[in-house]
Amino acid sequence: MHTDTERCVRAVQSKDARFDGWFFTAVLTTRIYCRPSCPVVPPKVRNMTFYPSAAACQQAGFRACKRCRPDTSPGSPEWNARADSVARAMRLIQDGVVDREGVPGLASRLGYSARQIERQLLAELGAGPLALARAQRAQTARLLIETTTLPMAQVAFAAGFSSIRTFNETVREVFALAPGELRTRAARVPQATAVPGVISLRLPYRTPLNPSNLFGHLAATAVPGVEEWRDGAYRRTLTLPYGHGVVALAPQPDHIACRLSLTDPRDLTRAISRCRWLLDLDADPVAVDAQLRTDPLLAPLVEAGPGRRVPRTVDGAEFAVRAVLGQQVSTAAARTHAARLVTAHGIPVDDPEGGLTHLFPTPGALAGLDPEALALPRTRRTTLTTLVEALAEDRLRLDTDTDWEQARAELAAMPGFGPWTVESIAMRALGDPDAFLPTDLGIRRAVERLGLPATPAALTARAADWRPWRAYAVQYLWTVDDHAINHLPA
Repeated sequence: MHTDTERCVRAVQSKDARFDGWFFTAVLTTRIYCRPSCPVVPPKVRNMTFYPSAAACQQAGFRACKRCRPDTSPGSPEWNARADSVARAMRLIQDGVVDREGVPGLASRLGYSARQIERQLLAELGAGPLALARAQRAQTARLLIETTTLPMAQVAFAAGFSSIRTFNETVREVFALAPGELRTRAARVPQATAVPGVISLRLPYRTPLNPSNLFGHLAATAVPGVEEWRDGAYRRTLTLPYGHGVVALAPQPDHIACRLSLTDPRDLTRAISRCRWLLDLDADPVAVDAQLRTDPLLAPLVEAGPGRRVPRTVDGAEFAVRAVLGQQVSTAAARTHAARLVTAHGIPVDDPEGGLTHLFPTPGALAGLDPEALALPRTRRTTLTTLVEALAEDRLRLDTDTDWEQARAELAAMPGFGPWTVESIAMRALGDPDAFLPTDLGIRRAVERLGLPATPAALTARAADWRPWRAYAVQYLWTVDDHAINHLPA
């Protein structure tokens, strides 16, 4: 979008927050870059230039605005709606892969050479993987500086910097303030009472956001010991590269309040990325709802509760296991089966607030389970053990960068994986916005009440007009049935 100057200028002059994250405005006279909704008086058009990423702005010598803080914008919705190599690369960079594995590790995951990835990212984002990762490290450092009392040396290494000198230089260059000055400025702003060891932050999103189905679904399907709804917040344990964590996410009118307790602060980038992915916070609800409103049968559902998101997962392998456990049983039964696995094979953790007891077991931990110990039909035991074996041996990957169609084909080839299970995993684990569940019980009930075609084939053909947002159409269709997943818990 940054190449459409006229459209960008209109967005900046109207301070349209819907475009935050789509592009960044760099001001040639002040050498500052802003988000489109920056509250200051818009600069003259001749002094504006536009970039597709914060990293590109920084590479061009611009520093972040202290008023609108463009580094805290929601991410571009493009990366979640696309399945090409650039989108997959961006999802991996947001997960901190470059910091942990370097550019060669990023390229290896994508199946390209490092040179090809560099060229593709430069062409579309104006910055290579190292610059994009550097911009993200700067944002993580700012969060740690402003929300914790960690010594600056610990902040530097937790944010992914290789040296304190690089950390200091980057923070000064990006924010035009030394790390100590950032912390002093943050201390002047009234904040909620700090809890030792807990990082509190705000996760931005594009409005509107309807929390009912998002948090209602997560709470209704929560696995005891791993997830819970408490005091207006969804809480769960997280398995992370350097340790584990506990997160609490609570919906607020203009942000999601996030409280993170981590055993290793180096996991902050990954934890934030996982939470944003879980709640689908980088979606563009205006574009989605505009498309779905064109269908006269869906339009009333959209008008009744616009801004529905797709509830996802923090771990693709975990969701795949839970999807198999949930085949042809009720939500309560699926939770019971999952809780038994957690108790038997999950790693115990300490929750300062109580209530959460385990991490969900990894495929490696489940690889040696005794099928006879599972209270499941024999065919489903085979399905589960086959899935766990493929995941544990890395023959099947269900990460944010996984190719959607390849994963579908691999899942469909396994015993016991029908269209419902495959599409559920595509929608919630892989993040495909066009995944569709024509055989789902809730969808069949909605179809009957709305007068949509009853057979899966006919419904799929009818749903062609909803593409590429059929996963969001599923969220609206589920509201036709009065199920707990559609309501925030009391």
